[in-house]
Amino acid sequence: MLSKFLSPCYHQLAKNWIPTAGMWDDMGTMGLVSATDWQLILAWVPYINSKFKKDD
Repeated sequence: MLSKFLSPCYHQLAKNWIPTAGMWDDMGTMGLVSATDWQLILAWVPYINSKFKKDD
């Protein structure tokens, strides 16, 4: 369906940019986690959530 709208040149360019866009997405996510309350977000990660348990 996408090939109807894009020429083969643009299709190849889009395929080449997928890893770069994925890396930017990963870095943006990590930046968001570090800029916000990272303990709250990492509490949803199964391996890490046991490290932030508070004894009440």
